[in-house]
Amino acid sequence: MPKLDTAIAASSEAFKTNAQHMEQALATLRELERRTREASAKSAPSFAKRGQLMPRERLALLIDPGSPFLELSTLAGYMQDGQKPEKSIPGGGIIAGLAYVANTLCMVVASDSGIEAGALQAMGIEKMQRAQDIALENRLPFINLGESAGANLLKYKVEHFVLGGGNFYRLAKLSAAGLPVVNVLHGSSTAGGAYIPGLSDVVIMVRERARAFLAGPPLLKAATGEIATDEELGGAEMHCAISGLGDYLAEDDRHAIAIAREVMEKMDWNGSDRHAIPRLNPDAPAPAYSADELLGIMPADIKTPVDMREVIARIVDASDFLEFKAGYGSATLCGYAKLMGVSIGIITNLGPIDTAGATKATHFIQSCCQTRTPIIYLQNTTGYMVGKDAEQGGIIKHGSKMIQAVSNATVPQITVLCGASFGAGNYGMCGRAFGPRFVFAWPNSKTAVMGAEQAAGTMATVMQASAARKGMEVPEFMLDNMKKQIVDTFESQTSAFYTSGLLLDDGVIDPRDTRQVLAMALAASLQAERSVQPMQFGVARP
Repeated sequence: MPKLDTAIAASSEAFKTNAQHMEQALATLRELERRTREASAKSAPSFAKRGQLMPRERLALLIDPGSPFLELSTLAGYMQDGQKPEKSIPGGGIIAGLAYVANTLCMVVASDSGIEAGALQAMGIEKMQRAQDIALENRLPFINLGESAGANLLKYKVEHFVLGGGNFYRLAKLSAAGLPVVNVLHGSSTAGGAYIPGLSDVVIMVRERARAFLAGPPLLKAATGEIATDEELGGAEMHCAISGLGDYLAEDDRHAIAIAREVMEKMDWNGSDRHAIPRLNPDAPAPAYSADELLGIMPADIKTPVDMREVIARIVDASDFLEFKAGYGSATLCGYAKLMGVSIGIITNLGPIDTAGATKATHFIQSCCQTRTPIIYLQNTTGYMVGKDAEQGGIIKHGSKMIQAVSNATVPQITVLCGASFGAGNYGMCGRAFGPRFVFAWPNSKTAVMGAEQAAGTMATVMQASAARKGMEVPEFMLDNMKKQIVDTFESQTSAFYTSGLLLDDGVIDPRDTRQVLAMALAASLQAERSVQPMQFGVARP
């Protein structure tokens, strides 16, 4: 395959300006993530007094030494529920990500119990369910390091209660699908949360710390008048010796993590032909160009055109890319490459998606399905082409064919928002609603139904036309105020930080990490090829 050449001049002023803009966005992202870690770390003295490890210390012990951890949805909950940017603590109260445990790629979730004692948060519930969906779709073992004070009754909302049942639904589905669910209970798991260990295949409980009961002492007394201690109702020793809920009794957090690793090792998830999975090749040839240069490729002004080949050249093996139908629908770029030795298809944008581009992308997606080739979407699109020629050329029906292909593709699809993600282009390029295995965003990316200025201009035209039909004119100051309001509304919701706070992606990433992030996401996606033993039920506890 031909090697891509580069036209990037890293010493140019434009490149330096772009890089500075990207670095500022990254600094904002890292500061938000640091804010969450610092908020949790404030509880360290209390944890130490109790002889407990902090949540991230537990994770560090669980994960294979030296192996990567791809944390997901770090901005979940950011600026939700009316929170101000300077006060909002993102993360949703849990830590979630892909990690290797005993040489097995798993979905790992941990309660961030350093923040509000791990009390459930609205977007934390959705973040948990997203992690469960990833595990189920990609056939990953699911490990939960639990410790939660339960729901915050002062912030009670009925929809959180109703939709929260999806956590338990998904645990039952994971077990029934033959995917092991391992629960390490470091602290409380009360009320509905008690069903988390109840629906797990393996339960490890820490002596004198773990608690699991449907009604704690205060609620029990209020409801029935009965008086009982935490230990009598739901202590680790009781559950491991009497109720049978607990499988392993650990002396402390370190011991509990050691047991979890041993359980995964003995499970030997990757040790037989039945569990064989495709493997990435870490020794595959690196890109010919530095990943650091990804900082300066995307313009600060998102309307400036970009040759996305420059991005591809810094992600794929040896910068080797075989373009598909190069002379047809050239604004839509499709082609084949390898990532860590695994063949992939890539679809990206050099301009709006026109009729030819939509037709080409449909053909390419169907070809990838035929050869079982995973597809990577690198979004930088202003949407589908509009205008008389486009409409008469059948942009609606051909665009619909592309959306049909994306919706029904039978191979893993992974999406990275590199720049613009506007209009139906978000849909045709496998946006969140179309079920990609993973969606990641660069910190400069923007998502909206259209550009803010276009939206304001459209509404101004509509307002003027409506007034003209009534024989009236709209004062200029009213038009200006309306335009400003629309622009402000759009711009406040387009940033990657805002959309990531709504879990419309699986995390904002450093562009320089794109190759590694895609490699791990691809490894997880390929596990869907493994053979498991589905059942008509989840594993029942004695």
